Amino acid sequence: MAFKNFAEFYPYYLAEHSNPRCRALHYIGSTLVLLIIANALWTQNWWSLLWVPVAGYGFAWLGHFGFEHNKPATFKYPAYSLAADWVMYKDFWVRTFRRVLGSTTSSTQ
Repeated sequence: MAFKNFAEFYPYYLAEHSNPRCRALHYIGSTLVLLIIANALWTQNWWSLLWVPVAGYGFAWLGHFGFEHNKPATFKYPAYSLAADWVMYKDFWVRTFRRVLGSTTSSTQ
C-alpha cells in the first residue's frame, strides 16, 4: 500500500490503532517523551535523551504486539508514523479538554 501524502496515510494509521489499550500506551509513551525532553532541558542532562526512543517506541510497540496484534506502521512508514503519532496525541488532548470544558460550561449555566 502506497500513500501519496499524510492525509491519505492518517486514516490508515488510525485504523491500525483501533484498540483503546494500544492508543493509551501510545499516549503514555508520548507523554513520557515530552517529560524526558523537558527534564533534559531543565537539568541539562543530555544523556537522559537516550530514553526518548525507549519510552516512545517501547510503549507503542507493547500496545501493538500485546493488544492490537499488528505490526507498528513505523516499520514501513517511519516518517508518516512519527507525525501521525503526534497528531493522534494532539487529537486525544483536544477531545479531552473539550469534554472537560463542555461539561464545566453546561453545569454552570
